[in-house]
Amino acid sequence: MEIRITNLNKTYPGGFKALSDLNITIGEGMFGLLGPNGAGKSTLMKILVTLMNPSSGEVFVDGKDIRKHRKEIRKMTGYLPQDFRFFTKLRAWEFLDYAARLAGMKSKRQRLARVDEMLSSVGLIEYRNRMANKLSGGMKRRLGIAQALIAKPSIIIVDEPTTGLDPEERIRFRNILSDLGRTDTIIILSTHIVGDISSTCNQMALLNEGNLVYNGSPDELVKKTKGYVWNAHISEEQFLTLKDSHPVISTIPSDSGWEVQFVGNKPDDIKASGIDPNLEHAYVHFMDNELNHWNL
Repeated sequence: MEIRITNLNKTYPGGFKALSDLNITIGEGMFGLLGPNGAGKSTLMKILVTLMNPSSGEVFVDGKDIRKHRKEIRKMTGYLPQDFRFFTKLRAWEFLDYAARLAGMKSKRQRLARVDEMLSSVGLIEYRNRMANKLSGGMKRRLGIAQALIAKPSIIIVDEPTTGLDPEERIRFRNILSDLGRTDTIIILSTHIVGDISSTCNQMALLNEGNLVYNGSPDELVKKTKGYVWNAHISEEQFLTLKDSHPVISTIPSDSGWEVQFVGNKPDDIKASGIDPNLEHAYVHFMDNELNHWNL
């Protein structure tokens, strides 16, 4: 199974172009969609789950045109939107049971068994009778992924799933997605949090202002940054100059000034050592418009 996106465009009323000539093929496993807020990620997600029509271009899901097979594609897709909401008067298990009924599960016995299975898989079985809107933020996101998975979809799309979560909940959520990524399933993770991609995805795309600026593996993106990431011990005066000209990734105060990591071309007046880049370095370097250094 694959999703094939060809020359996809979306222009909103008023002329704002959210997506511009996107060409991406997404196969089974974990696929990361990375970019800053406003890059077009949520627009692409809404098109893929048939909540929004593109202005032009084509999307084929398992060989089916997304415009002509909306109902069929919706049945095979589980979706966790960024602004996921709950019914205030439903308990956690009741909410999942309702989602299962909407997904076409008619047998009450099978639904309830599936509900408990999903609550267990996301660590919420002991909270099954708690009102859904009374769960913590992390629990709500876990319940959200449970509803996306309730009908055993072959495509799972999650939009900014870890925003606002504490580190422990973020790791728990990423582990849930990683486990799902081992199955014959397409999982698309849309986020602006670099750590969510580096920890879970083998393939990724980077969007900026509606344009596809990178499509490949996170490792290849990191390799393209080698030679542009530095560690230096600098004075207060040098630090004030450096932060105005280069993205500074980390700063640690020292007796003589600062120990910093930064990306870009090394200034001649700073003594710095090159270090191995990670995906955060690569992302910051790329988004700082250093495109002349990239062989894309």
